[in-house]
Amino acid sequence: MAEQPGPDISDIGRKAGRGAVWSLLGTLVTRAGSFILGLVLARLLAPADFGIYAVALAATQFVMVVKDAGVMSAVVQWRGRLEDIAPTATTLTMISALSLYGVFWVAAPYFSMLAGSEEATSVVRILTAVILVEAVTAVRSAALLRWFRTGKNAKAILAGFLVNAPVAIVLALNGAGAYSFAWGQLAGAVVTGVFMLVYARLPYRFGFDRQIAAKLLRFGIPSAAGIALEIMLLNVGYIIVGNIMGEDWLGFYLMAFNVSSWVPGMIGSAIRMVSIAGFSRLAERDAASLSLGVQRTVPLLITMVLPLGVFMAVLAHPLIIFIYGLKWEQAAGVLRFLAVLMVVRMLTSFALDVLNGQGATRSTVWMNLGHAAAMIPAVIVGTNLDGIRGAAIGQAAAALVVALPLAMLAVQRAGVRLAPILPGLVRPAVGALFCAAVMLGLSMLTHGSPLVQLTVAGGGGLLAYVLVVVTRDQFQLVSDRLVRLLPARAR
Repeated sequence: MAEQPGPDISDIGRKAGRGAVWSLLGTLVTRAGSFILGLVLARLLAPADFGIYAVALAATQFVMVVKDAGVMSAVVQWRGRLEDIAPTATTLTMISALSLYGVFWVAAPYFSMLAGSEEATSVVRILTAVILVEAVTAVRSAALLRWFRTGKNAKAILAGFLVNAPVAIVLALNGAGAYSFAWGQLAGAVVTGVFMLVYARLPYRFGFDRQIAAKLLRFGIPSAAGIALEIMLLNVGYIIVGNIMGEDWLGFYLMAFNVSSWVPGMIGSAIRMVSIAGFSRLAERDAASLSLGVQRTVPLLITMVLPLGVFMAVLAHPLIIFIYGLKWEQAAGVLRFLAVLMVVRMLTSFALDVLNGQGATRSTVWMNLGHAAAMIPAVIVGTNLDGIRGAAIGQAAAALVVALPLAMLAVQRAGVRLAPILPGLVRPAVGALFCAAVMLGLSMLTHGSPLVQLTVAGGGGLLAYVLVVVTRDQFQLVSDRLVRLLPARAR
């Protein structure tokens, strides 16, 4: 029998590209809404409320990853018919989520005490209940990602946010404090879940096949462990800062971390919606196709992320003051260093997606264990020496010096050649230096008005970056495409 040809790389690229566009559009809309919601709640709530929410958020982000023992990721990359594994996968996710929620219900008081906020216990219990909702929809959500139907996924998430926001605001106006976040997100998760079930159109059945379960867990558990470690590394700073500094300072730290997460939340989330499925399809073809896909994507990712990191680092003070007001100014000094962490996060998260797509899930565990061994003591020492700014310095240093080299090593060991990427990084690196220099100069000239600094210094720096990085041929290509998009009568 003749060997069946693998999936065409250009076809995979087109599907992933369309999926990424829909994902990015949906993420932009929901993130813009979340940004506005954050502005409203920042004026209605106190820093201590944000501190309590940070504790619950740290718990929730961890359980969200391990809730299904990695079955969702296994479904996305499964080589075979989805209908054959859906009943077993559904059973596994439900058992895992129910067991995990029971553990966290019991452990919530101890977790909150460790984070220095015993008041967070009830908020932790409410917010972590989101995993029960998502356990019902996990396999259906994975199916949408597997089929690159990210437009449906984005619509479901948007529908949930349209419920989350008014619930949170009404509760905040009525003095609910940190509970506003928890009940709002839980209500939004229920609505999103309903839409996921409708869009997936996958029969909802329970079942159990021992061989399928073993294959799913063999891939899923290391994958979940690797991503769980990644989430733990992002959130352990909350626990350390809360334990050492208390709720008020933790609120400032959370605010800075939220701002630094805008880019990973928008661009990173859009990429993750399609990357694991895309890299899985490329890995099915051969190692060369996977390498080529990574080599094409990394320079584009770095080109997009670097100027945004420079913007946050250089203009941290006017950015925080203009958006959230003077009472949040303490978060600005933290944001400067978390901007560095943000850039590295984008690259290490991308490496995790490559490794998961290739099936090298154990490598993700070792990569993040090495990062954790460096980061946790760095944050503890940094917080004791220099408060929340020291915590941010510790996180950024560990990510840059330890996590990034480990990610590069793991990806290379998985068969991806990284050397061809280097020439494509020269222009973005030089452009980032010019961008920083222009922003610094213009910010000094416009000192005194946050809006003017953001507009003049930010705009001037980003323009300098574009002039250095974008070539004449690329300008011509973009302009030609824009002209084609114009209606004929407009031309």
